[in-house]
Amino acid sequence: MRTSKRLNSAFLIHFSKSLFFSLGFEKIYTQFSYVYHSFIYLTKRCIKITMSNNNLIKGSLQTIILKLLEENERMYGYQITQRVKELTAGEIKITEGALYPALHKLEAEGMLTTETEQVDNRVRKYYSLTKDGQQEVSTKMTELQSFVGNLQRILDPEWKPGLA
Repeated sequence: MRTSKRLNSAFLIHFSKSLFFSLGFEKIYTQFSYVYHSFIYLTKRCIKITMSNNNLIKGSLQTIILKLLEENERMYGYQITQRVKELTAGEIKITEGALYPALHKLEAEGMLTTETEQVDNRVRKYYSLTKDGQQEVSTKMTELQSFVGNLQRILDPEWKPGLA
């Protein structure tokens, strides 16, 4: 299947080049070729960026959890994963393997409390913020906003806070 796709795209490139040149549109083909190859480069780059988002999410996971619990008072693990998925239109998916260790760590640090309830013959564990957890949300949000602002200044030195 992969080979046929490569052959088809190679054939189309060769065919379009022949067509453009036979019609005397060499300049247009050159521009088309540049746009096509730029698109391919950017597509490959976006795939790499998407894959590296996992590292960014890992570094922000505790902040995400704390912020969601601040807004929703109490949530269970699956509910957290679904809310993140919903808020990001599926762009960010938090796995159970990443979520539950982060929840357990926050609980061990005294940021979260838990309570269990029986729901449809299943035990569901709800997480809520403690007083320390509520303070930590504020601290982590301030740190994250500062970091994002600094990152923005590095990526775009002309950027001014508050301007879109």
